[in-house]
Amino acid sequence: MTTGEVKLIGAWASPFVMRPRIALNLKSVPYEFLQETFGSKSELLLKSNPAHKKIPVLLHADKPVCESNIIVEYIDETWSSSGPSVLPSHPYDRAMARFWAAYIDEKWFVSLRSFPKAQGEEETKAALAQLEEANAILEKAFIDCSKGKPFFNGDNIGYLDIALGCFLGWLRVTELTGGHKLLDEAKTPSLSKWAERFCNDPAVKPVMPETAKLAEFAKKIFAKPHA
Repeated sequence: MTTGEVKLIGAWASPFVMRPRIALNLKSVPYEFLQETFGSKSELLLKSNPAHKKIPVLLHADKPVCESNIIVEYIDETWSSSGPSVLPSHPYDRAMARFWAAYIDEKWFVSLRSFPKAQGEEETKAALAQLEEANAILEKAFIDCSKGKPFFNGDNIGYLDIALGCFLGWLRVTELTGGHKLLDEAKTPSLSKWAERFCNDPAVKPVMPETAKLAEFAKKIFAKPHA
């Protein structure tokens, strides 16, 4: 099934929604972006993803596909003849891409999210050390996966690039609010250069949120309630 109307239920600020948006751009698939309002869930979202009630949801010919990485794989397989392949062609490389994508969501992103929440000097130091360790692990993963090419996937943006790159907007906001350079050119030179290439790619640039706009949004959603 490669025909039919394509819609994406999501929100501009969500890194997980960015994943299918980048994949659709890479494959040159036109789609309608259905924006959810922060703090509420539309009837279409609840109907389309009754299990988790979360964005993103891809609607292809009115059939829903849920969970960001699953959607990316679906896009790659459905529009396999259009644009570059998102998943690596070799089974081992595909397995490694999926492994590191899981590491990013389960370990790295947790470290990134916990850093701005740290209280006091000692807790902040510990959170920063944990994030720097995770960055160092991903630096080595990039060197191993890219094999000297510009992206994790080689010459073109792929599955693992999307899995990590979708968080770069929020990483910049965390750097801005936390006052620390989290992708340090001295400590993670390969990742730092990769991040710049990724953000400037034509498939990414239109959907990467501006840091200032994202920072303002972050202030609203993380604002402490008044006593």
